[in-house]
Amino acid sequence: MSVSASLDESSVTVEPGGEAELPVRVLNSGTTVEEFRFEVVGPCAGWTTVEPESLSLYPGASGSATLRLRPPRDPDVVPGETPLGLRVVPTGDTSGTVVPESVVTVLPFTEIASELVPRTSHSAWRGRHKVAVDSRGNTPVTVLLTSQGGTERARLVFEPAEFTIPPGQAKFAKLKVRPAGRLWRGAPVTHPFQAVVAPKPVEGRPHAPEVLDGSYEQQAILPGWLPRALIVAALLVGVLVGLWFAVLRPTVRSAAREAITPDAVERAVNNRPKGGGTAGAEGQPSGGPNAPGGANGGDTAGTSGSSGSRATPGPSAGATPKPGEPGGPAAPKSARVEVRDSVGGGAQSASALVVPEGKTFELTDIVLQNPQGDAGTLVVSIQDEQHFNLALENFRDSDYHFVTPIEVPAGGRVTLSVSCREVGRPVKAPTPSQCSESMFLGGSLRAEKAGNG
Repeated sequence: MSVSASLDESSVTVEPGGEAELPVRVLNSGTTVEEFRFEVVGPCAGWTTVEPESLSLYPGASGSATLRLRPPRDPDVVPGETPLGLRVVPTGDTSGTVVPESVVTVLPFTEIASELVPRTSHSAWRGRHKVAVDSRGNTPVTVLLTSQGGTERARLVFEPAEFTIPPGQAKFAKLKVRPAGRLWRGAPVTHPFQAVVAPKPVEGRPHAPEVLDGSYEQQAILPGWLPRALIVAALLVGVLVGLWFAVLRPTVRSAAREAITPDAVERAVNNRPKGGGTAGAEGQPSGGPNAPGGANGGDTAGTSGSSGSRATPGPSAGATPKPGEPGGPAAPKSARVEVRDSVGGGAQSASALVVPEGKTFELTDIVLQNPQGDAGTLVVSIQDEQHFNLALENFRDSDYHFVTPIEVPAGGRVTLSVSCREVGRPVKAPTPSQCSESMFLGGSLRAEKAGNG
């Protein structure tokens, strides 16, 4: 059994969506009648048919068939040269199968579909849209976005204005509609516009652009209900002011007048100190010639109440002790100390405060500072007793406040001790040579009460 087949050697060019024909000739060089079946192989098999599908030939006879190429208009159809094979199978003896080959040139094509989302926007400042472009061709397409027509009171801005889309994919571009002027109040203004989607020509073949119609409704910046709300607020304020002057203020004045009774005036007169002295706890003057237990109007009775016992003369009955004096309020007091220490040089100490004789220091606030970010140990001692033992690397600034003051008696010391392990480095500054810490104390210095004679 012998068979030969050949395809037309001329080049075949076909455009997606179109049709082309390619003839094939078959020769039966055998000695018996034979039927030949045709099968298309290769990338073109999906969109190529053979008419007729089979041939019956006598020995020595030849026949022809036609291959019809119909590539679809689809992004999956790759442009360029595509191999084409035709398998010719003898029905009686399949071992004599032959496969003639040829090359088909598929042309590129571009096709886009675009959409404006949303078609209408509403805003007081600018309209926001998106332009969606879908490439349905089999080759990359470059798209240029421009505006056309529309109103002169708005400007269209595309981001980006030009981009390339691969075959079978889609891309989005932002579209902003910016009005020329602001609308502070009044009815909304509609700005119609047209966005033009123009693909660049492929192989010199131009393509018609697509025009997308849209509109932007510019709304007023100040809402329509604002004037009515301002009027209502003004009326409400007026009602409140009128209520105050008409009802509340006369009521307050009447209550004040009713509170000033003859009994209240008499109590105020009786509680007034006589002779300029200061009223005592029972409302009686504490000084003057009529003071109980007084002698010649100048001496005061001792604590035992005996008429023969006399106290040491002190300040006059009308005088107020000064801060820090016995019987007077405590005087504010603050102190600060700074300690520097080198690495490996042993702990360094310094006293921030030494309480003077006859005084007591009421410590209420301690502020510790580690501005360099040093590493090591910080100890705060009061009267040689450790009250704080802190690691420097755990803080930069630390403050303590005591509801119940810490009392430091006369002669007591508040000491700061620093042991440097590593010198820190301030931000954007050279590294210092020593650790440096400081302590600030706050409190009151109170005089100790004198013993009785």
